[in-house]
Amino acid sequence: MKKAIFLLLPFAGLLWVPLYNLHDPVLFGFPFFYWYQLAWVPVTSVLIWAAWKSERQS
Repeated sequence: MKKAIFLLLPFAGLLWVPLYNLHDPVLFGFPFFYWYQLAWVPVTSVLIWAAWKSERQS
């Protein structure tokens, strides 16, 4: 249960919109608002895998 705290990171990081409601910096022509959200997709996948792996080892 304690290791599932990793799953709250994407939720908190995407829920707080004023954190990423910006235009700059631009990455490959995408404003920060868009690429910040897209960057969470692989990060969330890794965090879900880490939580699953740690729960299986317990």
